[in-house]
Amino acid sequence: MCGRYSLSKSKIELEERFQAEMLADFKPRFNIAPTQLVPVLTSDSPKGFSFFYWGITPDFGQNKPVSQKLINAKAESVNEKISFKSSFQRRRCLVPADGFFEWKRLGKKTKIPYRFTLRDEDTFAFAGIWEEYETVSGESQHTFLILTTTPNEVVEEVHDRMPVILNREQEKKWLDKYTSESDLLNMLKTYPGELMLSYTVSPLVNSVQNDTPGIIRRTSPMDQFGNYTLFG
Repeated sequence: MCGRYSLSKSKIELEERFQAEMLADFKPRFNIAPTQLVPVLTSDSPKGFSFFYWGITPDFGQNKPVSQKLINAKAESVNEKISFKSSFQRRRCLVPADGFFEWKRLGKKTKIPYRFTLRDEDTFAFAGIWEEYETVSGESQHTFLILTTTPNEVVEEVHDRMPVILNREQEKKWLDKYTSESDLLNMLKTYPGELMLSYTVSPLVNSVQNDTPGIIRRTSPMDQFGNYTLFG
């Protein structure tokens, strides 16, 4: 799964990278978590950033509370499941990021957080799908989830799933409403491990209340045991 990611670039850097305008204010984020409002690019508006909530309510479960929302969908079945099929066909999005986090279990109670980035530490985009639904109060809400796939050799040391990362050529095709289903499915592959790296980070990432640059700094395993309280 993918349950936490970072987007530590500035508004200007994001506009230049994705050739899209961002009208709302944006400050770099170091610990993005489900239910939070974050920038995405949609198939309906590929030249302008939208701000959607991370966590989607499936078509068959309208008005579900935030705690019951889904944050990921398996790429292998996204075109078949009733809960995702419509969004996959009509409502795709790019989710800008520059890293994501997973936790490696050591024993029964100890987990060490790792951050995964591209080797050049450049900004990239997850493949996502989005949905619009009506809340209990009657308000219109826009939400998204991130597609996941089998891990490459870098991620599999820590977790058995990883988010689908698109290359720059695929990004445009993913947002193109006329891209065929077969071409879309062919994009949902495991990102090459030789283009990625990973490192341990501070357990500060364990709390969604923490959102500071220190979260994405490299630590050593000794730091994990000597200077921090481990996530358990």
